[in-house]
Amino acid sequence: MRTAIGWNKHREGVARLLESYAAVPRDATVRLAKPTSNLFRGRTPHTAGLDVSGLDAVIEVRGEVAEVQGMCTYEHLVEVTLAHGMIPLVVPQLRTITLGGAVSGLGIESTSFRSGLPHESVLEMDVLTGAGEVVTTRPGDDLFDTFPNSYGSLGYATRLRIQLEPVPGFVALRHVRFDPAALPDAITAIVESGEWDGERVDGLDGVVFTPDEAYLTLARWTDEPGPTSDYAGQQVFYRSIQERSTDRLTMLDYLWRWDTDWFWCSRAFGAQHPLVRRVWPRRLRRSDVYWKLVALDRRFGIGDRLDRRAGRPQGERVVQDVEVPVDRLPEFVSWFDAEIGMRPVWLCPLRLRRTTSSRPWPSYPLAAGTTYVNVGFWGNVAVGPEAPTSPRNRAIETKVHELGGHKSLYSEAFYDRETFDALYDGANLAAVKKRFDPDDRLTGLYEKVVERG
Repeated sequence: MRTAIGWNKHREGVARLLESYAAVPRDATVRLAKPTSNLFRGRTPHTAGLDVSGLDAVIEVRGEVAEVQGMCTYEHLVEVTLAHGMIPLVVPQLRTITLGGAVSGLGIESTSFRSGLPHESVLEMDVLTGAGEVVTTRPGDDLFDTFPNSYGSLGYATRLRIQLEPVPGFVALRHVRFDPAALPDAITAIVESGEWDGERVDGLDGVVFTPDEAYLTLARWTDEPGPTSDYAGQQVFYRSIQERSTDRLTMLDYLWRWDTDWFWCSRAFGAQHPLVRRVWPRRLRRSDVYWKLVALDRRFGIGDRLDRRAGRPQGERVVQDVEVPVDRLPEFVSWFDAEIGMRPVWLCPLRLRRTTSSRPWPSYPLAAGTTYVNVGFWGNVAVGPEAPTSPRNRAIETKVHELGGHKSLYSEAFYDRETFDALYDGANLAAVKKRFDPDDRLTGLYEKVVERG
């Protein structure tokens, strides 16, 4: 059972980080020495890096506030906060996403329709900048406000003070079927009222299985006792959405309901086949294990070789999360099914908490007061000889831009520099970077996500 480590251990971790920064040659790019990642874009291999091994824990919990180190995973963060009857306002759906990663690279989950994105519940943070200084920054500061979606180009969070919310022990679920065309009205009604059919909604996400079969999963926090389902065992969560109209999970199992099978992507490894599942150890049914298998496939080209041997067209990896305005959702889903043909897709409504300006977070300039829906899709599409040029991913970028949306940058991006800067306010990002990284020790955002430096 993990517990908070206290401030002395945190200071030791920061000291170790600063020592490693000082050891990086002046002409070398500063970056993390981190063994794991939830990114899906290629990166140039590097040997030197910052030692963040002492920055992966919760420092302390005080009431509805937690002090957390930047490399603490949500799995470990939740383990500590649930012991206090609390969770972060937004808990991204994969266990090994770090708090610092979710803030600098964005994160989302079913509470985002009422609590926004993870960075919106940060009250203060310490950031190691490219200049080698640990800077404390708060909402309203240029560094703080530009940090979300900067992906390490402005520095790395070493400590974050975040808001928590009290929760009971269980979650009651309703899986409500909709025609995709009816989703905007239903989502808008839930976002505005916080309920559906007279029942409170604490968490909201959904799945589109076919062009005429979509579901919203409505979650309600509850302390009512009763039997619960187990989707870390033989049953698969996403299949249950079509099979039952109501369900009940422990709070912990609800938070990680998608992690056990990496949404539905574990089927690519056979982990959903009943015979394979029986012998696949429960402790290894988790997203970081599947991610390692993907890394091996990338390294050795296993999938491409199997496709060639079987005479199948070469596949293009399409791993993306995009945000589109709620009223454009049916148009995007219909286009996506016709042009990309990948099913199912995940839906997660969100609305920014901050309304201090029309576009309050400049590096990911979603509009305040607008409801968006995150559409997530992850897998391979049979393309043929054109696959290496990523035609499907490029088409998605174009369509999302056309619909007034944005795409997350954890995966491949193909924008030219001018378009990228227009979409992600490159001028502001460059100005803030120049102030806090005057010697350009950190790789720029465009270089990271498009040029993959």
